[in-house]
Amino acid sequence: MYFKDGQHILLIGDSITDCGRREDDAPYGRGYVSLLRAFTTARHPGTRLTWTNRGISGNTTRHMAGRWEADALAPRPDWLSVMIGINDVWRAFDGHPENAVPLDEYTDTLRTLLRRAVEETGCRLILADPYIIEPDRDEPQRAASDKFVTVVAGLAEEFDAVHIPTQQVFDSALVSTASQDWADDRVHPNLAGHALIAEAFMKALEI
Repeated sequence: MYFKDGQHILLIGDSITDCGRREDDAPYGRGYVSLLRAFTTARHPGTRLTWTNRGISGNTTRHMAGRWEADALAPRPDWLSVMIGINDVWRAFDGHPENAVPLDEYTDTLRTLLRRAVEETGCRLILADPYIIEPDRDEPQRAASDKFVTVVAGLAEEFDAVHIPTQQVFDSALVSTASQDWADDRVHPNLAGHALIAEAFMKALEI
């Protein structure tokens, strides 16, 4: 396992990370963050880890940039996990194109935030792909999302981050299932969908 005794793991992102952590399911939410924490604890009960969930529903990279200092840097995590970009793409297709984040802006913003995190805290990075649970790669939102996935993979290599290939994980599942088996809206996973994400983290981090 990559995590070491006494380390602090902070996960930041949008609703997929949030998943009720600011409401009834505080402080970890009811999604992949909670599952990842639970299974890591179960498999390595002697490793004392601190977990922090800083997901906020609806966030794009613009929102995340505005809270980066307080939510990502100030806690000085040993590991910083970032999953962002779904809303950056989705806003161009849900009737709010003015809130969409162009690919170039997304790339520049995310690179700047990650560089700050590494330089100011010395943390290791975990970068999870944005995704859409859509098997047709020519479907417009899927085609747009795939470009953001390519950016995250490149940044993971650039920063020597642990890369979580979230889109690939869902694509593999869609070979024998339907999108609705994992999410009603192709984005917000049910419990099984969150379990797929958590398993991807566990595999990449050798938990």
